[in-house]
Amino acid sequence: MTHILHGERIGKQGILRLGCSAVLFDEKQTKVLLTRRTDNGMFCLPGGMIEAGESVTEGCEREVWEETGLRVRVSRLIGVYSDPHIVVVYPDGIQTQIVVLNFEVELLSGKPSLSNETTKVEWFPIHQAMEMDLFHNHTEHIRDALAGRDAAFIR
Repeated sequence: MTHILHGERIGKQGILRLGCSAVLFDEKQTKVLLTRRTDNGMFCLPGGMIEAGESVTEGCEREVWEETGLRVRVSRLIGVYSDPHIVVVYPDGIQTQIVVLNFEVELLSGKPSLSNETTKVEWFPIHQAMEMDLFHNHTEHIRDALAGRDAAFIR
């Protein structure tokens, strides 16, 4: 099961990886799209690891497609998140300190569908999503998206 470990500079124990998360609001900006992960049952924003040979926007758009069946376009960078006191531990035992690029995306096409990484794809009222125990600080990612700043947060 994928889980998070916290500790003073625990990131030194893992490998450094570049990831992304995507904030997709509905047309009225009252709901946000969340997925439930198959590996730990937690809700989160769509996203994942950027792969070699793709740009960060391509990686984000691919991850949303793979996890939700939705085609999106990156519209802005919301923030860059790197916490040396957190590692993500995957089911195979690999520990990673992830630098996450959080993007706001806009919906182009598609219908929400499940994948081998998701057991649920659902629109949640923003206030409800903000009260949920989301995976890997994704509440902060949504809050930063709602701030509407032109400049990206660096955390």
